[in-house]
Amino acid sequence: MMALLTREEVHARLQVIFPDGSPNRAYLTRMLAASTVFVALYIDAIEGNGTYLGPKHVYRMTNEQAAQIDDASRAAYSAGVLRTGTQIEGRRWYQDNTREPIRDETLREGLVAIGAVTERTDLATTSSKPRYALKASFAALFDPALTGEALQARITAWQAEALNKGALARLAIVRRGAGVSTDQVLVTFPNGETRRMKPGPSSEITRAVMEVFAPTFLTDPAVVFLSESGNKVVARDDELARSIGLAIQADKNLPDTILVDLGPAHPLLVFVEVVATDGPISQRRKEALEELVAEAGFPAEHVAFVTAYLDRSAGPFKKTVDSLAWGSYAWFAAEPERLVVFSEAHRGLNGRP
Repeated sequence: MMALLTREEVHARLQVIFPDGSPNRAYLTRMLAASTVFVALYIDAIEGNGTYLGPKHVYRMTNEQAAQIDDASRAAYSAGVLRTGTQIEGRRWYQDNTREPIRDETLREGLVAIGAVTERTDLATTSSKPRYALKASFAALFDPALTGEALQARITAWQAEALNKGALARLAIVRRGAGVSTDQVLVTFPNGETRRMKPGPSSEITRAVMEVFAPTFLTDPAVVFLSESGNKVVARDDELARSIGLAIQADKNLPDTILVDLGPAHPLLVFVEVVATDGPISQRRKEALEELVAEAGFPAEHVAFVTAYLDRSAGPFKKTVDSLAWGSYAWFAAEPERLVVFSEAHRGLNGRP
């Protein structure tokens, strides 16, 4: 059997293997996932070894048992925990009702879905026999002898092999957006003009709004207004605003970006708030913006509200999702072809929204 990291060390390593932007990252990096991976390694449930993991192996584990790392103790636990009446020394890590989260979230929707765990296909779905094993290439990432640059190189190689192109692209976008740079961010507008903005995550998200969101979701996009932190106005097109019947006044309620879609018969005004840490389009902000356009005489039915984030698995979205206004949208730079709709409609559900 391979040497073991501690459960805490497995937990820390999972944060590196599945960084921000990883699909279902919460399921893959929480302590329950670390417990599952640790126990799989403990009982040698690794692809090709003939041993398989079941949820019971995880929720019956104890600190005392985990400390017994000789091969005989590990093999005895693997087989014994499945037998009725077997007593395991110490206080178990989890109760029996953790079975479903281990099976459904950590394994099926997390580690199996992303390609880190294999599942037996020769068992009936109703069978209680263990059916999961770590893929050998994934298990190798938890070799205690693997550290530093060698570990990072192995993780990068595993990600390139195991993750699909969409997942890899999402990771790349998130890494770029979350990175620290001293260089100004060059933003290209829909009409080809460029502006430079302060370095930082907000500017990276703004660039994605201009270069990806606008051409994806608007027919003929144009920039009416753009600002950055410190209330610095980066771009302002009063002539365009007047041509569509909108009078823009400097106002504390103005969002980071105002776009307009000139494609429809009646232009669509799009208010976009960029969130790198806080400040989404909440109900209060939406109502203030609705008052602003009403005073300008712009029809409310031709106004859209969008909060733009880097990634939905990261903290800013989780922190602010409960304050997002109904009747608005959320967009993520890491998943640029998707929109989350907070619908105010009172109609029934459709088969596919």
